[in-house]
Amino acid sequence: MTTEDLSREIILDHYQNPRNRGRLNEPTVANRGHNPLCGDEVELSLLIDDGRVDDIRFSGRGCSISQASASMMTELVKGHTLDEVDSDVKSFTQTMADRKSAPVELESELDALQGVKRYPARVKCALLPWTTLRESIDLYRHREPARDGLDGLVEDCADSP
Repeated sequence: MTTEDLSREIILDHYQNPRNRGRLNEPTVANRGHNPLCGDEVELSLLIDDGRVDDIRFSGRGCSISQASASMMTELVKGHTLDEVDSDVKSFTQTMADRKSAPVELESELDALQGVKRYPARVKCALLPWTTLRESIDLYRHREPARDGLDGLVEDCADSP
């Protein structure tokens, strides 16, 4: 079996049998990414505790590449610290931007996505979940402290005629 065949098989497996598909009931942060050029959508929900991704789920629709990439990504980052996730995202993004051809041997399942580099428009499909993850972590890090929901309602009502 060639590396290209193995890559195709890995991508199809993650597409047909996605890992961590679904939504968390009470995520720490949730975010949606969309590629308007092809219609791919991915929604991430993360449970972050003490600077670590305790759980992550994805949902969405799109091509096999975007959905397989989301599945692989969730497997990789679950249990990682936020700094490790930053490193994971940076590494994958750089790998996909690198014009070198796909590896001769696959060292990890993520390497299967490198064959996509032959089709520049499809690279964005593979990157969508990763970009959405980076944005999700940024949202988490820069969010405002939670307020009591009733306080905001009472203030809004008090200003109303």
